[in-house]
Amino acid sequence: MSRKKKRWLIAISVSLLVIVVALSVAAFLLGRRFQPFIRQQAIDYLSERFNSDVELRSLRVHMPRTSPLRLLLTRGRGAIARVEGQGISMRLKGRKDAPPIFAMKKFRFDVDLGKLFDTPRIVRQVTLDGMQINVPPKGQRPESKRTAEESSGAENSAKPSVIIEDVIIRDAQLVLLPKDPKKIPLRFDIHQLHLQSAGIGTAMQYQARLTNAKPPGEIDSTGRFGPWVAREPGDSPLDGTFRFEKADLGVFSSIAGILNATGRFAGTLDSIDASGQAKVPDFRLKMAGNPVPLSTRFEVRVDGTNGNTILKPVIARLGSTDFTTSGGVIKHEGDQRRAISLDVLMPRGELRDLLRLAMKGTPFMEGRVFLKTRIDIPPLTGKVREKLRLDGRFTVSEGKFLRSTIQDQIDRLSRRGQGEPGNQEIDEVVSRMQGRFKLENQVITFRSLSFGVPGADINLAGSYDMDRDIVDFHGALKLQARVSQTMTGWKRWALKPADPFFAKHGAGTFLRIKVEGDSGSPKFGLDRGHKR
Repeated sequence: MSRKKKRWLIAISVSLLVIVVALSVAAFLLGRRFQPFIRQQAIDYLSERFNSDVELRSLRVHMPRTSPLRLLLTRGRGAIARVEGQGISMRLKGRKDAPPIFAMKKFRFDVDLGKLFDTPRIVRQVTLDGMQINVPPKGQRPESKRTAEESSGAENSAKPSVIIEDVIIRDAQLVLLPKDPKKIPLRFDIHQLHLQSAGIGTAMQYQARLTNAKPPGEIDSTGRFGPWVAREPGDSPLDGTFRFEKADLGVFSSIAGILNATGRFAGTLDSIDASGQAKVPDFRLKMAGNPVPLSTRFEVRVDGTNGNTILKPVIARLGSTDFTTSGGVIKHEGDQRRAISLDVLMPRGELRDLLRLAMKGTPFMEGRVFLKTRIDIPPLTGKVREKLRLDGRFTVSEGKFLRSTIQDQIDRLSRRGQGEPGNQEIDEVVSRMQGRFKLENQVITFRSLSFGVPGADINLAGSYDMDRDIVDFHGALKLQARVSQTMTGWKRWALKPADPFFAKHGAGTFLRIKVEGDSGSPKFGLDRGHKR
């Protein structure tokens, strides 16, 4: 080989070496620049998308196992980098005093380095751990220089610079902040949430699973969320279906049973309308312990800003008894607890169902019952029975006592009232009962309480102290028959002179009576000192 060719070969080799070294150095420097570039791109995207100030404690990019030279020559196409970060928070611009709208302990995602400069950039999947979403109350985020309409239009028309196709969130918490910072926020714990993008500017499909705290039970939900409204996060739309299974009502002080519910909901983070059905096959009051199947069809509105729940007429069935209820669970200003206020209407219920639920053992009476009452449980400390307030009226028709000893006494009262004390054909008579009542401070007051059978009517007023178990009723007994006709034999003739003295107020016999003592063994007698 000539000396001239050797010099050319050496020169070409040196040049190639220099180029390779230069490319290697350039690729190495480019690789090192990916980390701050990706960090800045992530911050810019989050700041723009959620109109927030972003803080990121740490971010690390794990470069793919490929040579820097290959990375440069392919411009990163097909080279997947793993990005991991910790301690990210996003606060509303101008609201450093408020909690961040988003905060998460850890996150990670994979990115194709060759697509970092595409528009829009595509991120296949993001995984978030320990995320908290704080939704501020409506109207409390600062207004920009643009009007709300301009901001909304710009937000809807802007094309996102990044599209995230898949988001997996673990151990998340949604917190709806009240207007008054002294009040307790409304919290929802979500231990798994999967979001999938359906396109630019559209809602994301989601699947969520969470454990309800009280009553404990599993909730599965699927539906759509978004698009996120950065100007008013509480206006972000949300809809879907839910299934609530094996909720143990036994955690409450006075009721028990296992609840299962399904339904649909739609609205925004601030206000949700839900409808569905719930069943408790073994619903019972702990004081009685007799299970009675309970099912409901409901429509409710939940105000996310304060946790108030408004019930549209809820149709329910207890055993074979249908009834409706409406009202709400409301949190008033200054109260830490919520008040319950309901209106209940039972037009034609089965008395046996109510008695089986409310008392131990078997029911002592059957019949049809009409019930209309208002139920109030104010936000006070103490047991439910100490706070419970009732105000209503009831009517029992076609009543019959199932215990023979009681029914025998009722039959005897009817025979005497009709003036036929010895007529055994008057048997198994039906009873009627009605009254107006009010319960407060564990004392139920009857403004009127009447009981009647063919030939006899009893009208009373008084109270029953449930705490001390004291009965105190006063009223009148009216019989169709005269006092002498209630007897047989010589007594019938002996009492005839007294008939005019007891025939008052349109009754053949009128007697003032009282019922006093405890509920287990009340004492009945003539009331000589009480005047109405």
